[in-house]
Order: sequence, then C-alpha cells, then structure tokens
Amino acid sequence: MKVLKTLVILLLAAALLAGCAASPSSVVHSGTPFKLLVLNCGSSSVKFRLYEMESETLLAKGAADRIGVDGHLRFEPQNGGAVLDEDRLFPTHEEAIAALLDLLTSPGYGVLESLSEIRAVGHRVVHGGESLKDSVRIDGEVLKTIRDCISLAPLHNPAALAGIEACRELLGEVPQVAVFDTAFHVTMPEKAYLYAIPYEYYEDYQVRRYGFHGISHRDAARRAAELLGKSPEELKLISCHLGGGSSVCAVLGGKSIDTTMGFTPASGLPMGTRSGDIDPAMIGYLAENCDLEVSEVTAVLQEESGLLGVSGLSSDYRDLEAAANSGDSRAALALEIYHYAVAKAIGAYAAAMNGVDGIIFTAGIGENSAAARKAICAYLTYLGVRLEPEQKDSYSGATRISARGSKVAVMVIPADEELVIARDTLAIVRELPAN
Repeated sequence: MKVLKTLVILLLAAALLAGCAASPSSVVHSGTPFKLLVLNCGSSSVKFRLYEMESETLLAKGAADRIGVDGHLRFEPQNGGAVLDEDRLFPTHEEAIAALLDLLTSPGYGVLESLSEIRAVGHRVVHGGESLKDSVRIDGEVLKTIRDCISLAPLHNPAALAGIEACRELLGEVPQVAVFDTAFHVTMPEKAYLYAIPYEYYEDYQVRRYGFHGISHRDAARRAAELLGKSPEELKLISCHLGGGSSVCAVLGGKSIDTTMGFTPASGLPMGTRSGDIDPAMIGYLAENCDLEVSEVTAVLQEESGLLGVSGLSSDYRDLEAAANSGDSRAALALEIYHYAVAKAIGAYAAAMNGVDGIIFTAGIGENSAAARKAICAYLTYLGVRLEPEQKDSYSGATRISARGSKVAVMVIPADEELVIARDTLAIVRELPAN
C-alpha cells in the first residue's frame, strides 16, 4: 500500500509538472498541435497558409484572386489530397475568406476536423504608420491605427481590415496578430526618411519615407547572414525585392537604414505598372496638357506605367523577357530601364553604407530570372562583383551565386513572408495569459 501511495504521488507530481511545462503563462497550453493561419489580403486577393508550428509544417495553402471581378480559387492541401483550382465569384474579401475556411474542413479537401483547431491568425498589414513599429496583437486601438493609415495605403490597408473582421466573425475570439511591412524600416535615420519639403508637412501630416516590403527584407537579411556564417550585426547587406512591386533596402548591422520605396509603395524603382520616382512637376504638367485631374494622373502613374507603360505590352517580367528575346525593342527597353534603376539603387546604398558585403536577390523576378540578375550585376563589377558562369533561373533554397574570389557575396534567397508572419504571430501569442 505504501508503495502504491508513493507511486500515485509521483504520478500526480509528474502530471502537475507536465501541465506547467505545457502552459508557461501562454495560450499554447494544450498538448494538441498549434495550428496557425496566415492571411495576406491584397486589394483584390486573399492568400493563405496553414501551419502546424511545432515543426513549422505547411498543412495547406491557396488563394482567392480577382475578388470583386470574376474570381478564381485555388486550394492546395499538403497531405497529398486533391487540389481545387476553379473560377468562383467572390464579391467581397469576407466571402473569399469564408470559402477558404470552409475548404479547410471540407470532406474532399480539408486538413482540419474543425476550425476550432486554429489557435491564432497572423495578418500581413502593409502600413502601420509611425506608431505601430513592431508586430502586435490586434485590439481596438490597433484596428483604429490601421484605419487611420488607410489614406497612406488605400489599396492595401482596407483589404487587411476586411480580413481581420472576417476572421473575427468566423473564428470568434481566436487571437489575431498584425505584422507590418513598414515596421522593419523604423530604424531609418531622419536624413533618410525625411523629405526636403517644409518640415510642418511631416509634423502635421506625417509626410515622410516609410518604406515597404519590410517583412521580406528583414527575413532576407537574416537568412543571408546565416548563409555567410556571420551575425547580422557585422554585415553590410543590400536586399533587392524584385517582383511586380520592387524595392531595394540597405541593411546595416541587421537594421534598415534606407530603402527605395517612400511615402507610398508607388515610389522608387519602376515596377510592373508603377512609374517609380518621377519629377514631381510632371504631375501638374500632364494634368494641364492632357486635360486630366491630378487623381487621374496619379492613377496612370500607379496602374498604367512602369514596365507596362514603356513596353505597351505587359507588366509581367516573364512576358517581356520572352518578347525581348523575340526582337521586341520596347520590351527590351523596359527591361533595360528596370535593370539600370536597380543597379543605381545598389550603387547608392553601397555608398550610404561605405561598402557592401552581400547583395540579395529575392521575390518573383529576383528568385526566378538569371538574366535579370546577370544584367543588374553587369553594372557592379566596379564593386568587385563576379557571378558564377553557370546560373540557374531559380534555386530551392538560399544559395550563394557569386564566383570564388568575388569581393561581394551575391545570393538568391527565396522569399517566405508567410512563415515570418507565422513566427511573429506565435511569439506574440505565446506571451498571452493562459485561459
């Protein structure tokens, strides 16, 4: 009997210790896998990923595109199940998110028994203004700030808010976290983020350089340091996020000190449909001579310019590469303008940091076009940049593509913004009190 009592006491103590270990002042307190949903809501799309966070296993991914137009849905379970790929009308973001959540538990495609298995949701939010400088759990005050920033990101912040509200409606009180594209750039000094305009415009209207693609640049710089076997604090890196939207960022000691996008994501490099930097006097000139309102000129600069405007053909880099290879001179010119602008930005940031240890290519073009990387790096031989003669278009993981003896490391680092959002979300949720 005495042995039995001792055994019972030991078992109770073990259970108590196990319970404490599983619930260290955290909502991550049960023995069930922590499943986390990441949403990236664009102006006419919703992309999602569902992770099991203990092993960072991707369970499902997909997207609803062309919301409010004609609609398309793609859902890809990662357990070998059938892939859904079909046209489907979605008048609103809420309806698109509801359809994606429904598929997560559907008999034919689902990877969850119940939506109650989702323990947290992480959202990409483009603009957090000056007050939201880190990833944060979403509450009423955070929602207000995101709404207040709509004028600074009119295409993106409303979509993020729609996603947040839809999750609140469909998932109840599940914790939600906002991860901001602007947050990485809060370390920029005044000399980098202030414009040379009357200072009161900054004081009264917060007109300044904010920078974007921060989630991507932050992760690329971290992974580049790992690839080079050094700590971020000892490196001078230039991160090139090149896609439909493009920006270059100077990362000194692991912190952003300058970036090409500014007050809005329309500035900096020429992009798929955005002009990038222009002479500001051009807006008034075009308005007057083309009989347009200022808002109409702005729309042209954001939606009809960039690679599309120069080529007259497409905003998609792949289309322009194919056309240029077939002899289309305007497609070739659009690519030359793009490569030249990226190379100039790299040169400027090498000067700003008084040197550079590594150049990173990431996002759609940066990851998948050897020709683009080669054309850009051809301008950088004065820095001692040398590429390996044999280049692949894409690489499965972070890869160094500079030749032996190159004075600057050149790397391709596939973007994984969703996993960054998931990690930030988990870190914040772990700090919440257990229920």
